[in-house]
Amino acid sequence: MREGTLKEFYFELYGKQGNAEQKYQELREIIETAKQSRKKELKQNDVKGNDWYLSEKTVGMMLYLDNFSGDLAEFEKKINYIAELGITYVHFMPLLKTRDKNNDGGYAVVDYLKIHEKFGDMEQFEKIISKLHKKGIHTCIDFVLNHTAKEHEWALKAKKGEKEFQDMYMMYDTDYIPNEFEKTMPEVFPLVAPKNFTYYDEMKKWILTSFYEFQWDLNYKNPEVFNKIAEIMCKLANIGIDIFRLDAIPFMWKEIGTNCRNLPQVHMLVKMLHIILGEVAPSAIMKGEAIVEPKEIVKYFGDEENRECEVLYNASFMVLLWNSLATKDVRLMQRSLNINYQTPKNSVWVNYARCHDDIGWGLEENIIRELGMDPFLHKQFLINFYEGKYKDSFAIGELYEFDEKTMDARNSGTLASLCGLEKALKEKNQYAVELAVKRILLLHGMIIAYTGIPMIYSGDEIGTLNNWEYKQDSEKKQDSRWLHRGKFDWDKAALRKQYGTIEGYLFQNVKKMIATRKESTLFSSDTTVQCFDTWNQSVFGFKNGNGLMVLANFSEFQQAICCESVKGLTEKKELTDLLQGKTINLSENIILGPYEFLWLQ
Repeated sequence: MREGTLKEFYFELYGKQGNAEQKYQELREIIETAKQSRKKELKQNDVKGNDWYLSEKTVGMMLYLDNFSGDLAEFEKKINYIAELGITYVHFMPLLKTRDKNNDGGYAVVDYLKIHEKFGDMEQFEKIISKLHKKGIHTCIDFVLNHTAKEHEWALKAKKGEKEFQDMYMMYDTDYIPNEFEKTMPEVFPLVAPKNFTYYDEMKKWILTSFYEFQWDLNYKNPEVFNKIAEIMCKLANIGIDIFRLDAIPFMWKEIGTNCRNLPQVHMLVKMLHIILGEVAPSAIMKGEAIVEPKEIVKYFGDEENRECEVLYNASFMVLLWNSLATKDVRLMQRSLNINYQTPKNSVWVNYARCHDDIGWGLEENIIRELGMDPFLHKQFLINFYEGKYKDSFAIGELYEFDEKTMDARNSGTLASLCGLEKALKEKNQYAVELAVKRILLLHGMIIAYTGIPMIYSGDEIGTLNNWEYKQDSEKKQDSRWLHRGKFDWDKAALRKQYGTIEGYLFQNVKKMIATRKESTLFSSDTTVQCFDTWNQSVFGFKNGNGLMVLANFSEFQQAICCESVKGLTEKKELTDLLQGKTINLSENIILGPYEFLWLQ
């Protein structure tokens, strides 16, 4: 069944090419070789299947290796810290060999099968993966699909004029086709990297470089490209990678006259990769990075017959959380999350409050209008609020990709600084510090309790502040995202066990939330969820399919909830908060303190 489906997709994409049958047979040989070379211990793990990600015990952390530990040797010494917090899945941000200097934060890959020498080597990494497995921790890496660095072996051979390798990229002798693409193809970074094509005088060629000049877009219309990428994926799976974060998947297929985003052929490519991974490494899964509108994101789950990614980023939830904090109004979040996007069984979201990227304000504009607000002005409020320019803002951050013409921008900053901790400490305002800490824990409480896999950005668990030192680095100062990509402060982490410190209070509370989640099937990642109206616009409420009810106050003021608003959701007269242990009597109104949240059973 799997082989037939793979062949069907393969020939739908490449069947009109004269060498399709030959290339398909070559792909089958790649798959069979990978299956035969898979290690015994990995095969033993494969027998258990790949439904581990559905468990409430799956809790992730994403980190930059150089920022977190420096290299792999030092990371090995830090594994106990990760296990202490309760993490069971580590996402290593780009650590494969990239070009030196400007490399788009590691997404300009020079060699997919080598670790960057500053971290160590692949043998060391394989050893780390094995150690993590023994502690019950899965491993995720970024798999950059849309492009390679211009220093990649394939690109270097293309530069030398080898047609076989020139055909692996989208390059043209004249600007006719590039100009046709430019008519409808949006720019990814219009301010820092305008235009989608770059002319290379030494080659007399126009090359598609939709991200940066040093990243050449691969030509997936050539079956050789797909075969080589599939072979690399199989080899990486065979060193023990459990999760492949597929980077920039919406961009993989281009057609003149379209916006070259989310085209049907992209979904066929991802379906084929899923089938191949399932054959070679049945315990591994795919996580898609597709930061597009919700109705397009869900398509990357695939369908019941032909799956794509098991896991996708819940970018909408992240943005809605920040919107609710700034406005003290949860109505937009409640209504947006209740939009029912059909997903196949065992599809799971990754919930996160912050990540390595900026915050882009992609909100449901029709709901904003229904709430009596102007979408443009509302976005302007959020942009200014999280830059710290709004009069009553608690945040300190920076703008990313500000456009003077449209006034559009995205926001950068660490979770703690955007939640007010940096400003409070700067002003030596103890009450403001307490409120900031409550906001940080509120956001963690939401991503850990909501349906899906919680993903913590390394350093958020100890309240890491903005990294202003990036402005002294000539290679980084133009990109404000380095504001929240600073070094992990191990001196601050050492305070996690010290009573009375901010770091200790945050770490121990996040640790307790993770432990509470892992102890109860109430929090299984694949449960359904329904948001409900609490009759108080500052209090968010949801109930999941396992019987967990969550109430959360997104205001710095005490809030009351009429007991009648939740009575119809449960037959019980009393509910117990799993974190504090207190009992909530549903015959009385429920009182929530500033930024307080309840996990009710």
